[in-house]
Amino acid sequence: MMRLAIDQARNAWAIGEVPVGAVVVREGRVLATGCNQPISARDPSAHAEICALRAASELLANYRLVDCELYVTLEPCVMCAGAIMHARLRRVVYGARDPKTGAAGSVVDLFADRRLNHHTGVTAGVLADECGALLSAFFAQRRPAR
Repeated sequence: MMRLAIDQARNAWAIGEVPVGAVVVREGRVLATGCNQPISARDPSAHAEICALRAASELLANYRLVDCELYVTLEPCVMCAGAIMHARLRRVVYGARDPKTGAAGSVVDLFADRRLNHHTGVTAGVLADECGALLSAFFAQRRPAR
């Protein structure tokens, strides 16, 4: 499933967005995918996770994605972590850590806060090197353009 998320990240890169991809899965079946598109959509909430959650919710006709898992190439930010928990996802699986905005342990850990109502499981580091290399290559390519 992470390889499919990586394909989505490549789709984001192809349209000039930071390469982050996400996949919502239930019972081993892909329900929805998403890629970063805040620039092209002119929407600050159009992160890969949010796009995938919206598509899955539309498909299931329910904002609660109980028994679903989210695979994403980059550690979710605070906004995405909040949406993941509100959607009642069972688990989030991510690739690369995000030392600047990560909300699954890198900067803060919203998923570990027992004061919150819902508790989503977290699996970190799946294909982390590949996910991180994609991001590094994207930013390296953009640096000379500045």
